[in-house]
Amino acid sequence: MAAFETAPGDEARAPRLTLAQRPRRNRKSDWARRLVRETRLSVDDLIWPVFLVDGAGRREQVSSMPGVFRHSIDLAVEAIAEAAALGVPAVALFPNTDPALRDPRGSAALDPENLVCRACRALKSAAPQIGVITDVALDPYTSHGHDGILVGDEIVNDETVAVLVAQALNQARAGADVIAPSDMMDGRIGAIRAALDAEGFENVQIMSYAAKYASAFYGPFRDAVGTDKTLRGDKRTYQMDPANGDEALREVALDLEQGADMVMVKPGMSYLDIVRRIVEAFHAPTFAYQVSGEYAMIEAAAANGWIDGERAMMESLLAFKRAGAVGVLTYFAPRAAAALKRG
Repeated sequence: MAAFETAPGDEARAPRLTLAQRPRRNRKSDWARRLVRETRLSVDDLIWPVFLVDGAGRREQVSSMPGVFRHSIDLAVEAIAEAAALGVPAVALFPNTDPALRDPRGSAALDPENLVCRACRALKSAAPQIGVITDVALDPYTSHGHDGILVGDEIVNDETVAVLVAQALNQARAGADVIAPSDMMDGRIGAIRAALDAEGFENVQIMSYAAKYASAFYGPFRDAVGTDKTLRGDKRTYQMDPANGDEALREVALDLEQGADMVMVKPGMSYLDIVRRIVEAFHAPTFAYQVSGEYAMIEAAAANGWIDGERAMMESLLAFKRAGAVGVLTYFAPRAAAALKRG
């Protein structure tokens, strides 16, 4: 109950409000705010997506993602070693495949000497302490830019799953620690898990893109991997409708039943409600992907002086943790790790 008190002789002064509860007391100084802080961001929460390109000594700016580059394997190894030194626990690899190697079936995905497989071997040799996550989907390898095999106007599910299984085995043989299917084909998690186990890769983890939405926020990523020019049509027949939340829970339940060790929500910032619902429903390790469009918006606003870029970066990452994610795939990972180290 609040009351105003006026002491004798104080009538000319502003009245003093008497409150039993004053939440601002816990915000009065830095040390007090730190003591009562509910959510904390750590370098252990960060996964760095890294774009690869063939060749040597190549470092190409992604035009739609300021501060993000495609690296040839030699320079990727150097950059990832620097991130590992900052404490970043894992990286996720994404190739920009030579257009001459792309075909309707994504055959290069099965080549043991493809860009991702060579990068896996190089990374595990140079920096064995960092986890290597590989993307299982055909879009970097297909001439039509889709995640699966296109027959007429349809992405065929079961035929695609058979190729994804072979792709996952190819990556596991190259040394991938975590297989991350992002294709959204039905049944692929169970098929990949069975194949990995049958070939002796029982300890290779699966991080499923369980709730991946057909989002407008993927544009800069497609620029980075070179599918912006190849994609025919859209991906709405296999990626999720942004209007749906309950469906995400069904997708996660299926993937966990089929053997996923971890699940992911993509995009992240526009789908924090989905992250929270999944965490509360399943209590399984749940990740979120701060996707290219979300990254680019923060960078563009910061470049124009409209926001404080570093504060916005850290606030956006904290939001994922507050929603319940155990970790975040983010292009900010090295910068955020350095900021956390500075304190």
